[in-house]
Amino acid sequence: MRTMSLTTLLLCACALVAQAQATPAKPATPATPAKAAAPGAPASAAQLARDDIKATLGFVPKFLDSVPSVALPGAWEEMKGLQMSPSTALPPKIKELIGLAVAAQVPCHYCVYAHTKFAELGGATKDEIGEAVIVASLTRHWSTVLQGQQTDLSKFKRELATLVQSMRASAGKPAPTPGAVTDAASARAQIQQMFGSVPEFLSRFAAAGLPGAWTEMRDVEMSPTVLSGKHKSLIGIAVASQVPCRFCLAADTEFAKMEGATEAEIQEAIAMAAITRHWSTYLNGTQQDEAQFRRDVDKIVAGAKKQQAVAAAAAKKDAVKAAKAAA
Repeated sequence: MRTMSLTTLLLCACALVAQAQATPAKPATPATPAKAAAPGAPASAAQLARDDIKATLGFVPKFLDSVPSVALPGAWEEMKGLQMSPSTALPPKIKELIGLAVAAQVPCHYCVYAHTKFAELGGATKDEIGEAVIVASLTRHWSTVLQGQQTDLSKFKRELATLVQSMRASAGKPAPTPGAVTDAASARAQIQQMFGSVPEFLSRFAAAGLPGAWTEMRDVEMSPTVLSGKHKSLIGIAVASQVPCRFCLAADTEFAKMEGATEAEIQEAIAMAAITRHWSTYLNGTQQDEAQFRRDVDKIVAGAKKQQAVAAAAAKKDAVKAAKAAA
């Protein structure tokens, strides 16, 4: 094999360099710039939601601002359209008491604080707030009993139908004077007197606890109290919906209807339970700063009270003006 001389190699190299210098370099392809939003382009659905939150509340609370953009528009629309609307089937105070009852037994510190403040804003008294929570407690109490006893649902519904029929038949008639409840036997006798029979779950209930358990049920759920029978049953439905307890749902739905609850009111009670569980899950799951959350709630309440004061002043001014015109 012949080997090229060093001189030949150098001549070839020089020729290649000369050729490269004579050939113009191909310009580099510029990087594709990020596509900028066109001037005047519509805002995203999430930004529109944040704008609406600010317009409605006066600011964007931290916990709402942290919601993923894909979820915020729908979550806000549901909250605003149901929970915050004054024109739903259920009044604001009752919706917030339902939210409080559900939150109390989740339990969720965030939601308990918020729903308590919002219920007070709607005019709820201390007694109404306490009663909403005790109704939630009773729903969980009897749900535990019914589930633990492994009660037959079909039989329970048959007994419920008999009970409802008896209650309808005695509607408007003077209620019999109940005797004293001192032990399990006297408790069962009173249940028999009031219902016409003793449902199986009550007949099986621990004898030592029955007098107190029955007395509390009777005095809270079956007697006139600060909350109406309808609203207590709607709270029961809301709590039972997310326990979940099919027994309690069947009973409280029947009792709510007997008290005049409409389908719209029942569905709103269920939806309020769902909203409460939704936000409880998000707030706890994202470990929101509880102190900041409370500050935001307080700011919302303060803003709402200011709006209420302005509206009241305007209404008073209009009333005075109308009275002068009529004079």
